Amino acid sequence: MGKKRIAIVTDSNSGITQKQGKEMGITVLPMPFYINEQLFLEDITLTQEEFYKRLTEGADISTSQPSPADVMELWETLLQDYEEVVHIPMSSGLSNSCQTAMVLAREFKGKVQVVDNQRISVTQRRSVLDAIALAEAGKNAAQIKEVLEREGHESSIYITLETLKYLKKGGRITPAAAALGTVLNLKPVLQIQGERLDAFSKARGKKQAKKIMIKAIEKDLKTRFKEYAGKGMMCLDAAYGGNEEEALEWKKELEKNFGVEVFLAPLSLSVACHIGHGALAVTVSKKVEVE
Repeated sequence: MGKKRIAIVTDSNSGITQKQGKEMGITVLPMPFYINEQLFLEDITLTQEEFYKRLTEGADISTSQPSPADVMELWETLLQDYEEVVHIPMSSGLSNSCQTAMVLAREFKGKVQVVDNQRISVTQRRSVLDAIALAEAGKNAAQIKEVLEREGHESSIYITLETLKYLKKGGRITPAAAALGTVLNLKPVLQIQGERLDAFSKARGKKQAKKIMIKAIEKDLKTRFKEYAGKGMMCLDAAYGGNEEEALEWKKELEKNFGVEVFLAPLSLSVACHIGHGALAVTVSKKVEVE
C-alpha cells in the first residue's frame, strides 16, 4: 500500500471538535489556554462549560499558540502516512499561530502547505470542508492552498455581544464607552471581514441587534455575493458563546428568514475570550467551485 495523498489539519479555532475531526477524516490541533497560569487544551482538558464557568468567575484567562515542537511533530507523524499536508490555522490577523506555522513549514520542502486565508470559527470550518472537497477532486496541497487563499475573503461574519466587559478588558473599547453601553443596554454588532474585528453598528437590545445582522447578511447576498448567491454557492452558518438555547432560536430565525439550512456551532474559545458569554454570530461564506 502506498501513502495516502493529502492530510488536512486545522486548529480548534475552527470550532471542529476532536470527535468531529475524526469523523471528517482530518486532524484538529487543540489551542492552548492558560487559566490562572495553568495550561489547558481546548476540547481535550478544557470543555466549553468549564471555560465559561471560569470566565464568568473572573479567572485570568489568556490564549496561547500550539508549541512549534508539537506542530512539527504532528506534521512529521502525518507525513509517514500521507504525501502532503494542508494546514489551515485561524486568521493571521487574529493570532500569530499562522505566521509561526508558515516559518516551520519551510523545513518541510513544500510538503506542508500552510493556508493563510483569514478565516475563524464556522468560516474556518467551511475552508476545511472546501479543502476536503478539493483533495477528493485530485488537487494537490499547493493547489488547495492557492484556491483557499484566493477565495478567503469571500465570507462575512457579524457578531453581537451580551456584555461589553471583555472588549473593555482587552482594551478594544474605552471604559467610558463600556459603562454607557451597559446603562443604555447597547449591544454592539461587530464584523469580521478578513483579518480584522471591527465595529459595525450599535443596537438597543439583542432583538434589534439580530435584525441588524440579518439585514447585513441580506445586503451581502444581494450585492457582494449576488452572482454566487444566484448559483446557490453561499453557505449560512451561525455561532454562539455558551448560550445554546438562545442560539437554537437564532438558528430557527435565520432559517425562516433565508429559507436555507443553517449550520450552528459554539464559538471557539479564543474568540469567546474577547467577547464573553452570550454572543451570537451569523456568517456567510462561498463554497469553492470544484472542477
